[in-house]
Amino acid sequence: MSVLPLAYDLPLFAYMSIPSAFIQELIARADVVEIVGRYVQLKKAGANFMGLCPFHGEKSPSFSVSPTKQFYHCFGCGVHGNAIGFLMEHAGMGFVEAVHDLAGQYGMQVPEDDASPEERARSAEQKKRQATLYDVLEKAGEAYRKCLRDSPAAIAYLQGRGLSGEVARQFGIGFAPAGWRTLASVFPEYDSPLLTESGLVIASSDDEQGDGKRYDRFRERIMFPIRNVKGECIGFGGRVLGDEKPKYLNSPETPVFSKGRELYGLYEARAAFREHGYALVTEGYMDVVALAQLGFPNAVATLGTACTPEHVQKLFRFTDAVVFSFDGDAAGRRAARKALDGALPYATDVRSIKFLFLPAEHDPDSFVREFGREAFARFVAEATPLSRFMVEAAREGCDLSTAEGRARMASNARPLWQGLPDGALKRQMLGEIAQLVQLSTSDLERLWTPIQTPRPAEGTPRRKAEWIDRDERPARVSGRTAMPARTKPLGRSDIAARLLLSAMAEWEALTPELQSMLCDLPGEHGQLFAWLDSQWHEHGIQPWAALREGLSGLPFAGLAERVMTGADGQPVSFGDETEADSRKELSNVLDYMLDDSLKTQQIQAIAEAGTDPRALERYKALEVRRLELRERLKPRHNA
Repeated sequence: MSVLPLAYDLPLFAYMSIPSAFIQELIARADVVEIVGRYVQLKKAGANFMGLCPFHGEKSPSFSVSPTKQFYHCFGCGVHGNAIGFLMEHAGMGFVEAVHDLAGQYGMQVPEDDASPEERARSAEQKKRQATLYDVLEKAGEAYRKCLRDSPAAIAYLQGRGLSGEVARQFGIGFAPAGWRTLASVFPEYDSPLLTESGLVIASSDDEQGDGKRYDRFRERIMFPIRNVKGECIGFGGRVLGDEKPKYLNSPETPVFSKGRELYGLYEARAAFREHGYALVTEGYMDVVALAQLGFPNAVATLGTACTPEHVQKLFRFTDAVVFSFDGDAAGRRAARKALDGALPYATDVRSIKFLFLPAEHDPDSFVREFGREAFARFVAEATPLSRFMVEAAREGCDLSTAEGRARMASNARPLWQGLPDGALKRQMLGEIAQLVQLSTSDLERLWTPIQTPRPAEGTPRRKAEWIDRDERPARVSGRTAMPARTKPLGRSDIAARLLLSAMAEWEALTPELQSMLCDLPGEHGQLFAWLDSQWHEHGIQPWAALREGLSGLPFAGLAERVMTGADGQPVSFGDETEADSRKELSNVLDYMLDDSLKTQQIQAIAEAGTDPRALERYKALEVRRLELRERLKPRHNA
């Protein structure tokens, strides 16, 4: 039996056709427990998983799989390796075949370049540079911790939040003083590119001329080091002592830090996952450290972005149960909805995913302090299971007493159900949704899984309609093929979608109220805007070409394509239209949409006036806002 090397020990020939940097990224993204678990029945045993070795006969489990180290080892026959090695040894694949198979499972494209000696040298240099960035960030962290000891105001703030010195040391909390160039005393070579590359220092565009316009990114903030699963410092999060804006500031994306993949507190919480039996995902650094202080060291937090599939996948390397904690307001529900989308692909039959909605006036810290640890633990135990939240999300805004409402719910539920992995949970959800929309399970499954006839090989002539998908066949009227329907005129929601997809930077400029209004639109429009919001949080500003790639396969991709296609069937061209013209048009459309939204809220307030004494006050406040809005719209009517 051969002994397979770990990813970083793979022989040189393995890198001949595939760049080593890609292999390292693939190993980091793959979950060896999930890969091995498809062939070997594994059971949790402390920090690892155990099972019967598939490479030699045994009656007692000696085959160990480590989710933290991402490798397997048999104490009986000595075989060990990573996910790629397992596919090679167990499935009989060659190295390249195993890489392609594993990459396909995680949606990664394998580069086919032959790595030259120069390219391999560059890859080695990149790894060396990353190690240097870790050293730079760790040195800054030590300086911040020293500054904390010398800052009575920062210490008083932490004590006021109920944090002990022990917890502060555990998380490596520090303080960045108010000076613009404090780090110059820590790093004598303050103009080093490493300081900007690590995100510690900001250099103005004029700095290239050497005029010294450099300054510390973090100033007068409590500093929270962000660590990877190995414990290496990869970035920082900073919080102001008061209520200045922005309240929280993260390191930017760097060669060692990606907020869409990392979780604050994961390194510190790994052992607590096993002790408490679940991971608790919160919304901020203070939630994590405060909960650790109050007896819940199993908490982690996303880093100012929506929860991504990469976040969920990483958590399931360490635990089989995840509880997402959100505020009970509209923003919290939207954040939970995004977490649902990220969690669905990992909702297997042996995993538990729940959603905890706290009262609007509480965060986890304040809830535990007011009601105690046991009350919070009960609250967690009674959190909404993924299955129930999925149904609630699908039926939101649907009147199930009408056929139209049930049809709409079926449409909303389809992408959610399709996102689940095959298994008993997916079959049960099909039956539950079918009951709610008053269809048989078989009818709903047929509706959601259209039958497609096979297509001919390329170059084969098409005869009649036998190779056309059912949904592509033209309608027939009285035996004759109907003429294509005229293009439906664009509504205000369509125009807003077109303008924002064309210029994603405008999304950032919208007020939270307008963003919420768009995300809360019914049907595919709301889904599209919610997706755009998540893309902005996770990847920043992207051109339409990149957004179009990301939309592929999503249920609202057709809507996006429609609004981005002109009446002539060609992609939209804005010709000589300036950025100012587009911004003006977007502002105009959103004002009219906001007026409609306020009017709807007024109608609702009138309906609640008989039971809610504050409803009339809300109506009057909404009327004031509508009057102000109409004054702004008047010049546009008269133009």
